[in-house]
Amino acid sequence: MPNPHSPLARHYNGLEDKQTFLRKIFNDSAPHYEAIARLGFFGSGQWYRKDALRRAGLTPGMRVLDVASGTGPTARAIREIVSDEALITCVEPSAGMLAESRKTLGCEHIQATAEAIPVADQSYDFLTMGFALRHVDDLERAFVEYRRVLKPGGKVLILELTLPKSRIARFFLKLYFKFTLPVVVRLFTASKQAAHMMWYYWDTMEQVVSPETVVAALRDAGFSKVDRRVSIGLFTEFEAQRLD
Repeated sequence: MPNPHSPLARHYNGLEDKQTFLRKIFNDSAPHYEAIARLGFFGSGQWYRKDALRRAGLTPGMRVLDVASGTGPTARAIREIVSDEALITCVEPSAGMLAESRKTLGCEHIQATAEAIPVADQSYDFLTMGFALRHVDDLERAFVEYRRVLKPGGKVLILELTLPKSRIARFFLKLYFKFTLPVVVRLFTASKQAAHMMWYYWDTMEQVVSPETVVAALRDAGFSKVDRRVSIGLFTEFEAQRLD
């Protein structure tokens, strides 16, 4: 299974340079990331995450692995539901993001990628990934890992942004994410890297593989009950379950 999107020459030279680029841009932008997320989604992110988690079946007492956890927004939403930080593990490749996450979360933090998660087989009841699928190198390897670490009956919930079908909606979304938001971020953070991160974010949205490809990759990895839901024409929720 290929990379979730084709190489982006505007940002890095080839797929072999992708992770190096991502580490630098996320490490440099980490101190600003929380403010950027609130600004970019008008403060609605935490409410949406918590609602999506509940609808996917997350309940108190479940042990949860949050992959590509960033500064911890999804993990904090998980904490509000499971009520015990000891049940949460955050996995994130960026040291800068992990440092920011540790400021608000006392749970276990592991520096690793989605394709190689250093935890035991069948350790978790629930696995999440919030708006980071575009950053992995190989969908197949990542999803095989997701299934490996889940207990039988365990669920995976992947939150992602996908472009709306309407050309008019796409035009305004591009105007906001590619042109307006990077400028606003640069002005408010004085960080060139943070603005570059938002520019990169839009480019991945334009070129990310189709939702149908993600669904097929989850099934190929051995997941059952694979489903895709769309909220507000933009937020996509991929849900699947390991049955055996």
